[in-house]
Amino acid sequence: MTFRLYDTASREVRTFEPLVPGRVSMYLCGATVQAPPHVGHVRSSLVFDVLSRWLAARGYDVTLIRNVTDIDDKILNRGIELDEPWWSVAMRNERAFTWAYDTLGCTPPTYEPRATGHIPEMIELMERLIDRGHAYAHGGSVYFDVGSFAAYGSLSGQRMDQMLTGDDGDETGKRNPRDFALWKAAQPGEPSWDTPWGRGRPGWHLECSAMATRYLGPTFDIHGGGLDLLFPHHENELAQSQAAGDPFARWWLHNAWVTTSGEKMSKSLGNSLLVSEVVQRCRPVELRYYLISAHYRSMLEFSDTSLAESAAAYQRIEGFIRRVLDQVDSVEMGALPAAFEAAMDDDLAVPQALAVVHDTVRAGNTCLEERDLQRASELAGQVRAMMAVLGCDPLAWHIDSADAQAMREAMDVLVQAAVAERTLARENKDFATADAIRDRLAAGGIVLTDTSDGVRWSLAESE
Repeated sequence: MTFRLYDTASREVRTFEPLVPGRVSMYLCGATVQAPPHVGHVRSSLVFDVLSRWLAARGYDVTLIRNVTDIDDKILNRGIELDEPWWSVAMRNERAFTWAYDTLGCTPPTYEPRATGHIPEMIELMERLIDRGHAYAHGGSVYFDVGSFAAYGSLSGQRMDQMLTGDDGDETGKRNPRDFALWKAAQPGEPSWDTPWGRGRPGWHLECSAMATRYLGPTFDIHGGGLDLLFPHHENELAQSQAAGDPFARWWLHNAWVTTSGEKMSKSLGNSLLVSEVVQRCRPVELRYYLISAHYRSMLEFSDTSLAESAAAYQRIEGFIRRVLDQVDSVEMGALPAAFEAAMDDDLAVPQALAVVHDTVRAGNTCLEERDLQRASELAGQVRAMMAVLGCDPLAWHIDSADAQAMREAMDVLVQAAVAERTLARENKDFATADAIRDRLAAGGIVLTDTSDGVRWSLAESE
């Protein structure tokens, strides 16, 4: 099979071949930790978690670096607003992001570097850029000369004459208003580090180039992030890295936004939904399923109604696995259907992959109705395998945890007592009472099935 991915730089879906056979190197722009995460923040990590899982399923050894931006204008300003040290703001929110990633089932990255831990690498990169004539120092700041890099704007498709100027502090020190800060001169009350050009702190764009090449080398396979980072952040990363002589990323992948009322979810719009709040209204696995269910390059319009619909879809999958487990000892992980593999190989087409999952669930439910338990169990194994690739395997999310098992055993005692009453009523030809017992159980979501081996019960399938 051939795995194909959309590359933002070439604006086409290309056959993916890693730099080193059997190994994939990937850098993901992580959180700027000035505030706790909303669902828009975590979509990117979920998308690239699914990508990592699929690459692993195809036999690749994946190295994923996801950075933390722990020094930034927003973090400093937030510290001033709260009258709290900037480093305290950063650490508290970094922990909140880690909690959100873990809660939503993201596989931990291979490494998660912080910007403040890589100042020497940033200084070295600036020295290379200055030596090559692509950067210059002024008043303790260091700027990248965009006019010196002919390909500037190629990643995002922007023209130089249409670009807005940046706001990097001392604008008077720039040779060109569109030049951007690699390093910002120290200001009173701000954290700063020593450099050959004076004390200061990192610019936002510089840190990711330094960290990506520190852990993945001058050339690596995939650079990912949200669409909002395409310009100027990723454009600037690409320019400064290639200007320094590093080929940098071979693929650029960008996930689309989560929107509310058609607008990008953000703090400034006042429409953010914190992950910690949303998981009070649904289970974490249901939120995960919802956020990965749209194609990663498609906008996802968030609403409680669409979240509930998505949760119900997941519960149908989960319900099928439960019903199979009611009648067999275990459901082992099965083979991936060819149609599922084809969907995932086609630019990570999760919506089409989920269609295969639901088709398999429907076929499995038909097998249960026909008492073909062997085939139903095989299909359940396929469902588990597909959902594991998506990070949503019901058994991995503990539907048979100790508490759930105890609850089920208690329910079994009550249901068996009702079944015994129904059996006695039928033996006495009191069919009205027998039907009433069955209807009462059905109203509570319990389905009785009369078989040659006796009466079996299961939970009704969610609609």
